[in-house]
Amino acid sequence: MDAQSLLQTHAVTESTPINFASSSSFSSSDSDDDFFASSSWPSTTSAASNLLPPKKKLRRSRTAPALVSVNDLFEESQNEFEPTSLVRQASFLLVIYLSLGVTVYYFNRDHFSGTESTYHVVDALYFCIVTMCTIGYGDIAPITPFTKLFACVFVLVGFGFIDILLSGVVNHVLDLQENLILSGSQGQGQGQGQLGSSDHKRGGFGFGFGFSACMDCIVDVAKGRMRIRLKVGLALGVVLLCIGLGSLVLYFFEHLDGVDSVYLAVMSVTTVGYGDRAFKTLPGRLFASIWLLVSTLAVARAFLYLAEARIDKRHRRLTNWVLQREITIDDLLAADINNNGYIRKSEYVIYKLKEMGKISEKDVKQICNQFNKLDESNSGKITLHSLLQSHL
Repeated sequence: MDAQSLLQTHAVTESTPINFASSSSFSSSDSDDDFFASSSWPSTTSAASNLLPPKKKLRRSRTAPALVSVNDLFEESQNEFEPTSLVRQASFLLVIYLSLGVTVYYFNRDHFSGTESTYHVVDALYFCIVTMCTIGYGDIAPITPFTKLFACVFVLVGFGFIDILLSGVVNHVLDLQENLILSGSQGQGQGQGQLGSSDHKRGGFGFGFGFSACMDCIVDVAKGRMRIRLKVGLALGVVLLCIGLGSLVLYFFEHLDGVDSVYLAVMSVTTVGYGDRAFKTLPGRLFASIWLLVSTLAVARAFLYLAEARIDKRHRRLTNWVLQREITIDDLLAADINNNGYIRKSEYVIYKLKEMGKISEKDVKQICNQFNKLDESNSGKITLHSLLQSHL
């Protein structure tokens, strides 16, 4: 049912707006303390009961929707793209991208330099992956104007569009792993907490206490996410795993010694690629086609987590400084948005958020403009009628 029929069903008019709470809860003299208190917010049950006439039993008509359907009018899709469709789209574009590169290389293989040749299709895929990851060993390189122009276009597209798309897929996979750890820690934490409380009653700390302490080191309950230091550690662990796996393959299949194997693996995952060493055998190039793509993205993600850890530490220092320092007269004058000589709780919160760098003056103005568009009557409140009218 649309907004127009819902308005007709409940007979909502501008002169008689629907209140979601009692008149004492949202009066014009409401304080900011009541506004920020969670108990002041109305519940769905009270909102639905206020919509019905008092002292009268009504039966719901088959053509009339439930009052909960009001929320359905404003419900938006949380995810623009489903995870499966995102992975499917990334895989499809990657296959097209690599197929184009392999085809061009295969029909112009005589226009590429390379002393070591294994199998034409494998060499083509190996060249495309090395080019897309911007490693550039130099063992296979274009020598004609056409192949050089093709390599320029191919590396720009691979470094830009495909790299961003694959990074999005990697981020999605990492977010799924993080959510899995969070949900598992919450579920197991509750069960182990009960065990810990029973053990504590018997006079010992028990396993539950140790498990909860371990979970506190892994999960930041206040922020609902894994701790940034743990994320950095996991990312660095994946990088070391990629380096170790690549070193083993180079040692057993490329017949390099231990130092050269580690050396080439590190130079590869960091996309340095001096060119003095490269993959030359058929199994090595098949492995490199997959390993280089995964390892380079893992290294990029690890360095991004390192930067995020430094920024998070800086933000925590700034937040602690803002919350601990005493307010001055200049702060009061700056936070007094209405210029009435005093600051409300909402003004104080906005001012502190500005100091922390969470929001800016531009953000506040944009939010105020959006509120003014919804408040067409300039009453300082957003009613159900105004929301329904905006969706007509």
